[in-house]
Amino acid sequence: MTVSEFFLQERLGLLMEYVLTSAEMKASDKAAIETYGISSLVLMERAALQTVKVIIERFGAEVYVGVMTGSGNNGGDGIAIARILQEQGIRAEINMIGDLSKLSEETAIQLETAKKLNIPIYYGVEHTVYDVIVDAIFGIGLTREVEGIYRRAIEAINASKAKVVAVDIPSGVNADDGSIMGCAVKADVTVTYAYRKLGLMLYPGASCSGEIICAPIGIPKEVTNNKRTGVVTFTDVKKDLQFPERDPAGNKGTFGKVLLIAGSKTMGGACFLSALSAYRTGAGMVRIFTAADNRESLLKKLPEAIVDTYQDVECGAEGLAISQGESNTLLSGIEWADVVAIGPGISVSEKAKAILTVVLAVCEKPMVLDADALNILSQNEELLRNLEYGHKKYDNDIILTPHIGEFSRLLKCPVAIIKKDLLHCCKTFIKKYDVSLVCKDARTIVAKRGKLTYLNASGNDGMATAGSGDVLTGITAGFLAQGCSGFEAAVMGTYTHGLAGDLARKKTSAYYIMAQDIIKSLKDILI
Repeated sequence: MTVSEFFLQERLGLLMEYVLTSAEMKASDKAAIETYGISSLVLMERAALQTVKVIIERFGAEVYVGVMTGSGNNGGDGIAIARILQEQGIRAEINMIGDLSKLSEETAIQLETAKKLNIPIYYGVEHTVYDVIVDAIFGIGLTREVEGIYRRAIEAINASKAKVVAVDIPSGVNADDGSIMGCAVKADVTVTYAYRKLGLMLYPGASCSGEIICAPIGIPKEVTNNKRTGVVTFTDVKKDLQFPERDPAGNKGTFGKVLLIAGSKTMGGACFLSALSAYRTGAGMVRIFTAADNRESLLKKLPEAIVDTYQDVECGAEGLAISQGESNTLLSGIEWADVVAIGPGISVSEKAKAILTVVLAVCEKPMVLDADALNILSQNEELLRNLEYGHKKYDNDIILTPHIGEFSRLLKCPVAIIKKDLLHCCKTFIKKYDVSLVCKDARTIVAKRGKLTYLNASGNDGMATAGSGDVLTGITAGFLAQGCSGFEAAVMGTYTHGLAGDLARKKTSAYYIMAQDIIKSLKDILI
């Protein structure tokens, strides 16, 4: 087992799940059927049983259920669901939306069985007055725009007052990228089979999925045991959640020293939030290199920190962007530190550019580059080239944490294009640059060449607030200082940041959350 695999499966105490594309899921089904001899009808029956279990658990047995079915195997799942519901004494009906001339072999068998058992079957979209509607129109193979009778069916489902349970994925959602294929069912619950699908987790598809329940249907674990490419996520936290081990005989130096280069004279709060987050994540010492205007405020709010300063003006006394004295102070801080984090609130001035240039030229320590450091890189090709494979001066871990706008500037690609295929854009970037990339969006992606790509499922829209990114920088630097590799710290930091945001929302609401609320919630996670 590699170090990264140990981290993903053991150190955090998390359950790692693969998130599959449509093609990967079809390959898994095929392997189960052809390699392990588990028939398609057996898999279908197990899927139906799992879905019926969810329906009864969520909505009880005194419900009237309408199953909307297509002609593919997703429709076969739906017909089997109606049959099992009837066996359980629950009133269920089938509404066949699909083309009868195009029924898959398994769905045709299920339909004949349903007829023999006298389950009510309607053809078209005439009946939608139910307590629960099961959406089994399209599965993960949808690749074209939804139109005609299928569109009318989806619109009727969405207009109904029924609770909606989607089979595997809401009809109309692209399983690979979460895009909406013209229109899509808005489910209250999605029961997805064997593995989560990318389209369920990426937006806008995630907005249609409701509560996602990943149900086992008997596909052997051996199918993905040796998988070394693709996407993983964490969706469950064990009770014994563990972070980097603390040495009971340690001291403040044992747990890592972070040099934080942050905060211009108009953005003093950024360095405070990042520094406090690094401390609250377990870093032993934090030294801040910031604009002189921030010194007094920082020492009052965070007396634990060491504060070094520079004059936030365009040119020093010697006519240089950074004076010799300031450069010496910066070099001393880099030598002192175990980890360097740079960027929050430093601006894109010539002074900030000069500071970043020094750091990239001399720092052999692990680094986190965020915010304005990334904006400076995007404006200066020569600086950015320092991070390319073959041009990187030192073999140190570097983490970049751009939000989607900053990533757009780094990649020289419009945001709209990136959003259409965020995973591909992230992979394109890490093929060129020797970094761990944390691309922050509604679903954050963590990617590094040679590693499984991590798709973060924690966090919420309340975290879209000023300073939230500064908090992530501090958390990530804190974990990095305690001995995590760059990729480990990036994944751990992203997941922890989201968990803290979720706790903050639970305590108050998404409307109320500020960056400091995320930091306060760390105390309930890091135990």
